[in-house]
Amino acid sequence: MAQQKTCTVIGGCGFLGQHLVEGLVNKGYSVKVFDQKQTFDNKDVEFFLGDLCKREELLPALAGSQTVFHCATPSPLSDNREIFQKVNCMGTKVVLDCCKEAGVKKLILTSSASVIFEGTDLQNGREELGYADNPIDPYVESKIKQEEEILEANNPSEDFCTIALRPHGIFGPRDPHFIPTLVNMAKRGGTLFKIGKGTNKVDFTYVENVVHGHILAAEKLKPKSRVTGRAYNITNAEPVPFWDFIGRVLTGLNYSAPKISLPYALVFYIALFLQLICYILKPIIEIKPSLTPAKVTLSATVHYYSIKNASKDLGYQPPISLDEGLQKTLESFNHLKRS
Repeated sequence: MAQQKTCTVIGGCGFLGQHLVEGLVNKGYSVKVFDQKQTFDNKDVEFFLGDLCKREELLPALAGSQTVFHCATPSPLSDNREIFQKVNCMGTKVVLDCCKEAGVKKLILTSSASVIFEGTDLQNGREELGYADNPIDPYVESKIKQEEEILEANNPSEDFCTIALRPHGIFGPRDPHFIPTLVNMAKRGGTLFKIGKGTNKVDFTYVENVVHGHILAAEKLKPKSRVTGRAYNITNAEPVPFWDFIGRVLTGLNYSAPKISLPYALVFYIALFLQLICYILKPIIEIKPSLTPAKVTLSATVHYYSIKNASKDLGYQPPISLDEGLQKTLESFNHLKRS
């Protein structure tokens, strides 16, 4: 295998990571995976297990790789600020140090479109808007710091090029969070309500389209390319009303779509109150509320992003439509259907 086709996927056993590994193998890459644990088998992949923050464990996984994809991150649904700081911030510093020591030429980061989201309506958000002054939650705060670190490390003069991709609302087969969480809520009767009027449009992105964007980025990332040191939105470019999409997922699995609308402001302040109570009780008992201000905001505001820059510079267009992606996803979760 040609040397330039050797790559390492950090976080390659996660949801996006698994799909990315498969896409790279199909494109002829020689793939190595680094993660905390191995969750799948593939005879064409070499696995390395370890702690992202320990350079002596990460470095062997990067040896000989010209390209590194960094998509390791804790679940965005978590509220653990410490784990976000450890993995997304401290871990990224280790990744950069190891990449330079191992002679890696290209580093592609999986970031988040939410790094420019201020919690208010945002239509066709462009990368040029800059980072949010008030990130909506600790996850996004850590992703901003992570992305800044990666892009500042871009150094084409020393043959080390970096790029950040910003997907939003990734869904697809084998997703361990979004759809299983929805189904569990539906079983408990927690999906009867929707927040706000239900007309707010957002981006959801099929996982294979995100993979496509990553591979394009790796191919375009070169010292003299205009994409070096830049960030790009990667979405399906088909914004849809948030609660309509949730309803389609639920009805596709034989559950009822949300029907009762609750005022956004009311639910937001309830979430704030719950967060305050949990904070007060933290020294006595640790409670994690399922309803948070950030989740309320994401479900009731307009936020979708322009892919104009990605289309122009990377040649990115989503190969799989939202409808096709949702159909494939629902078929893969047939085991969760209500009988």
